[in-house]
Amino acid sequence: MNRDSHDISRRQISENALKVLYRLHKSGFKAYLVGGGVRDILLGLEPKDFDVVTNATPDEIKKLFRNCRLVGRRFRLAHIVFGRDVIEVATFRGHHGENSDNISKSNAEGRLLRDNVYGEIDEDAERRDFTVNALYYDISDFSIRSYGGGIDDLHARKIKLIGDPETRYREDPVRMLRAVRFATKLDMQIEAITAAPIKSLAPLLADIPAARMYEEVLKLFFAGKAQANYQMMQDFGLFAPLFPQIQGVISEFPKGHAAKMLNLVMRSTDERVNQDKPVTPAFFYAAILWYPLKQRADDIALESGLPLYDAQVAAMGDVMEEQCRTISIPRRFSTPAKDIWLLQIRFERSQGTRAFKLLEHPKFRAAYDLLLLRGEAEGGHTAKQASWWQAFVEGDEAQRNVIAKSSNKAGGNRNRSATQRKRKRKPAAKSPDTSAE
Repeated sequence: MNRDSHDISRRQISENALKVLYRLHKSGFKAYLVGGGVRDILLGLEPKDFDVVTNATPDEIKKLFRNCRLVGRRFRLAHIVFGRDVIEVATFRGHHGENSDNISKSNAEGRLLRDNVYGEIDEDAERRDFTVNALYYDISDFSIRSYGGGIDDLHARKIKLIGDPETRYREDPVRMLRAVRFATKLDMQIEAITAAPIKSLAPLLADIPAARMYEEVLKLFFAGKAQANYQMMQDFGLFAPLFPQIQGVISEFPKGHAAKMLNLVMRSTDERVNQDKPVTPAFFYAAILWYPLKQRADDIALESGLPLYDAQVAAMGDVMEEQCRTISIPRRFSTPAKDIWLLQIRFERSQGTRAFKLLEHPKFRAAYDLLLLRGEAEGGHTAKQASWWQAFVEGDEAQRNVIAKSSNKAGGNRNRSATQRKRKRKPAAKSPDTSAE
């Protein structure tokens, strides 16, 4: 497609990406803007990043750019760093032949473990995942090269895999998640042949390194399409391999609190993203794992006789450790998530004048937001508790004092009567007649 047949302008490409493209071109190498950057501009969207592909090897790229660092083990990449902006540059990928294991290696299931096989642009295009990503903008003449019918599929709003779907999914099971993400992001349909093997191959996701899955989950649930992605993942069986504990609770209680909470969290996350409000993995994981945590805490309390608070503390480590087997959650998010969990118990114990102190806790707001979602999911006592805290949080100082004193008085009476009942039962438990029986 020559320059006159498309409307991509260099004004739509980042200045840093153009610097990389021009330097590669002037140094005698082929250089193309590739994939999502080209695709999104053609769709009238604003690209989030610009990737470059070239026939220069990673070592040759590093010699051209002092601000270059080489990354990646599975496939070697060059990152050209401009402050916070990073332009990713890849060498054309080639087909596998009689290559050494040092260059290309796959496991028994067909997943590529190492893929440093270089080739030409035609081979690179065939190695790309979807046709709508096999689009190359040539900096030498400003033309676009489309492979596998990419331009046609873009116009038809169709997500189509390049090559045999089962083989391509086995090479990299994350492509199944990418198919879902592109379909929702671009408002497209996954072609029937591309969709057919997904459900049967979904369990392959369990073998993907947990650190890589963390990044994929961020892309799925923190880009304003969480609800749509969650629903499509459930339809294809892709959610269970990533969140086995949550899926276990949902499978046992399909219309229970956990299922309601998931939908509420996805909806809430989308709303915040679309309103440019901050979202954090700490709250996200605390919310979606709350009911697996509660179930585990109840089991521990029943088995060991521990008080609920102690059982929940013990359960937190179990639940977070189990989740990290499939998705590696950094400690900077897992630790605050545990704080949010612990505050759920303190909410019930702090209705009264102690509420003022709890209000100062650094994780109060996130924990309060979770309480509101729990109230919506559960109703009943939790909804009343959430309403009390909502009135307290939204009230002015005078209103808070009235609410706290009123609740403290009612709570004090209940606590005294409970203590009295407990004291009356103690002598009866030690009665000689009771022991004889």
